[in-house]
Formats: sequence, structure tokens, C-alpha cells
Amino acid sequence: MATTHFGFQSVDEREKARHVRSVFDSVAPKYDVMNDLMSAGLHRVWKRYTIAVANPQPGDQVLDIAGGTGDLSLAFSKKVGPTGRVVHTDINEAMLSEGRNRLLDLGVVLPTLVCDAEKLPFASDSFDIVTVAFGLRNMTHKDQALGEMLRCLKPGGKLLVLEFSKVAQPLEKVYDWYSFNVLPKLGQWIANDAHSYRYLAESIRMHPGQEELRQLMKSVGFGHVDVHNLSAGVVALHLGIKC
Repeated sequence: MATTHFGFQSVDEREKARHVRSVFDSVAPKYDVMNDLMSAGLHRVWKRYTIAVANPQPGDQVLDIAGGTGDLSLAFSKKVGPTGRVVHTDINEAMLSEGRNRLLDLGVVLPTLVCDAEKLPFASDSFDIVTVAFGLRNMTHKDQALGEMLRCLKPGGKLLVLEFSKVAQPLEKVYDWYSFNVLPKLGQWIANDAHSYRYLAESIRMHPGQEELRQLMKSVGFGHVDVHNLSAGVVALHLGIKC
């Protein structure tokens, strides 16, 4: 039996997706409110920076993986215009439903699909841009998922991975205290779920750091990978190019 991590726990790797699904089923209704509280609104800045680095053009084909409540999908749709396409996906149906309803309320209709990033149901060389924001750390086989993202990109296409990363060393103790003391209490107060936000803090510590993820992306075939540290490394944006 192969095992993997679910936060600090060791679980059967066949069960990780179920555990992750349970977390996001629980937090979906309060996901946006909690993001604003946890990051003091900085998640919006990080996502705007991601769009700027991606530099989408009218007519581009964009795949948003782990698109959740649709922040990036919405922003990309404004950039690619009516001649482009943004496909909004997530493995979690509750999160995807929240995002789809939010987009529809804003008058935006996008192709929306429940799918597993490790087995993407798209043809090779289909997209100019693939993005995954705060979703890679929850995937069981990150190398397989990154390989699928590479496959779906057109030659010269860009993958943007926005994810929590390794904070600058002088801030580690403060960040750890905040993550393991404040986040679960916020989760209990706002979403009535301390456990899911404790998992969030644990999953960040188990995720590859900046250089480790850069090397992983290169190992699956990305020809060039840039790393952008944001907010002292609390978050990192990895840009991979399919050569």
C-alpha cells in the first residue's frame, strides 16, 4: 500500500483525494470570506500579479485548474475577450458550483468542468495558458499533474503555479504561530471548521519549497522555469514555459 501525506498525517494515497474533497466541501460556502481574512486581502494582489505575468492576449485559450470560486477565470475572461476561451475546472464539485454561480451572477458564462488534474480530459497542445492557484499542494501525484499540464499546453505556452511556499527565515516563527494558532480559530469562527484550516497550515509545510518545485517542473519537461517570491515567500509564483 502506497502512502502519501494529508497535512501531517500519512494516508493511503488512494484516499487522499477523498480527504481533500471533504475539506473543500466544508469550506466552499465561506471560502472567499476566509481568503480575505486570512491574507488581509493580499490574495487579490497575488492573483492580479499572476494575470500580469501570464500576459493573456485576445483570443488566447486558457485552462484554469483548481479554479474554485473563479477569481482567475473571471480575470482571464476579461483579457482574452470573445475570441478567446477560459475553461474553469476543479476536482471539487462544491467549490466549482460556488464559482460557477458567482460567475453567472456577474453575467459571465464559461465552460465549467469537474476534472482531476492528474488525468486532464483535454487534447494535447490545446491551451496557450494553464494556471493553478492554491491547488497543487492538494494533489497526490504532483509530478503527474504537472506533466498533464505540460501536455495540454501549446509549444511556447505558459504554466503559472501560484501557491503557498517557504517564507523568509526571519519570519518563520511568527508565520508558524499565526498559521497554527490564528488560522484554526478564524476557521472555527467564520466557517465553523477549525480542522480544515489546521489542514491548510499543515499542507503548506508539506508542499515543496521554491527551488524544489522549480526542479520538479523542469524534471517533467518544462524548458524554462522562473520563480517569483511574493510577500516574503509566503506565496510563490512559478512560471513554466513549454519549449
